[in-house]
Amino acid sequence: MFSQAAAISVCRRLRGYRPATKKELSDYLKVFLKLSVPDKNICPGHCSPMDYLWHAFSCDFEKEGAGRSGDCIVWACRGGGKTKLAAAATLLDSIFKAGCQTRILAGSMEQAGRMYKYLRQFIAGGFDSFLTEPIRKSRCVFSNGSDVETLAQSDKSVRGRHIHKLRCDEAELLDADVFAAAQFVTRSDDCARSAMELLSTVHRPWGLMQKQIALAEKNDMPVFRWCLWEVIEKCPQERSCSRCPLNSDCQGKARNAAGYLHIDDVIAQMRRASRAGFAGEMLCLGASLENAVFAEFDSAVHVAKVSYDPNLPLYRAIDFGFVNPFVCLWIQTTAEGVVRIIDEYIRTRATVAEHAGQILSRTPCVEAALAGTFCDPAGAGRNDVTGTSAVRELSVMGIKCRYRPSAILEGIELIRAALAAGDGKSRLVIDPKCSHLIQALSCYHYPDSGGELPEKDGVYDHPIDALRYFFINRTGKGKTIIRRF
Repeated sequence: MFSQAAAISVCRRLRGYRPATKKELSDYLKVFLKLSVPDKNICPGHCSPMDYLWHAFSCDFEKEGAGRSGDCIVWACRGGGKTKLAAAATLLDSIFKAGCQTRILAGSMEQAGRMYKYLRQFIAGGFDSFLTEPIRKSRCVFSNGSDVETLAQSDKSVRGRHIHKLRCDEAELLDADVFAAAQFVTRSDDCARSAMELLSTVHRPWGLMQKQIALAEKNDMPVFRWCLWEVIEKCPQERSCSRCPLNSDCQGKARNAAGYLHIDDVIAQMRRASRAGFAGEMLCLGASLENAVFAEFDSAVHVAKVSYDPNLPLYRAIDFGFVNPFVCLWIQTTAEGVVRIIDEYIRTRATVAEHAGQILSRTPCVEAALAGTFCDPAGAGRNDVTGTSAVRELSVMGIKCRYRPSAILEGIELIRAALAAGDGKSRLVIDPKCSHLIQALSCYHYPDSGGELPEKDGVYDHPIDALRYFFINRTGKGKTIIRRF
């Protein structure tokens, strides 16, 4: 018979045995952390929560891909276990990667504390002996040299650090300047590879997570995405699909699930939330459009290949800028009233003369054949430094601009009508090469604080402004001003 001391010693040694496979890691989590982590991807293109944990744990032991970072993004539903799983990954890193330094950063100190609280609970469940000193409020140190600490969301807290792992929870809510500073704190050495992990739901199409997911796809960085179907409990046969409020979304998915979210809790959440909120937060179908200006915009409907047609009138629409982007759009219209945006030019920190050269070279017809060039009325104002105006400079170079004063909301309504008219039909199509305008139509939004006017963010508003000037001057009422110099 083993003595109690011998049994404790054996258990401790087993806790220190590093899992070598995904299955072994799953068993380790069940036995020592009391975590049963789902390992089935139910929806096409999704991952399981176990896929993320295995990546975070195994990337430091892989022989292939040496030199690569362990960076990843976790896009998961509310209640999907992101925070608890990241705490488990932090414990595993600390135990099995001697000298590994991990920091926890979140959209709020409360959220960072929540991940650290899970970590403390795991440690209290039998891992105390791995510590070199009593656990502190925001920091713990392991006997193998590893340590974990929570960071406040501030430049001072983030800058100047050099660590292995940075886990950013509720990353959507991170301050932009703090996030920018956090890009440079991780580094690899013999202890572990560097890794910056972003964990969050995707709240807004113009938010940090949406931008980082787009960059990750371009840079071949793994994105672990799971929705409620990957973490919901298995639906018992006695439940009737036809009478279940989830049936239109579920379509039998829960019959194959193996998670922990209670079905009745999910039903209650669905009934409390808006459809857009439930689709974004729980189904991970994309960011909610509740605060978007052009919720009608759908790339599947409004984006298609359209090239210059010499039989149709050609217009240009310009929004001036220097630090903020200068924008020019090339637009044609059909006899049926369809607006075709065939090209865009967007550039910062260039002179009007440089812009004029690009505009003239990219215009597919002679200036005399143009139906019109519409611009921002502010471009007619005299510059105190140069003593002239952008409109006058363009005129000297052969580009005649027309404009008229208008309210922002007037132009927005005209764009909305083109996206989806009263009969439900679209009268706007954009060539895929106009990527900035396409992104702007998706991301142009109202301030979080509320208000009738959209956010002037210096990014998405400028392509929209140029589009507004086209609609205002082509179809709007009132006097259009033509400057001749």
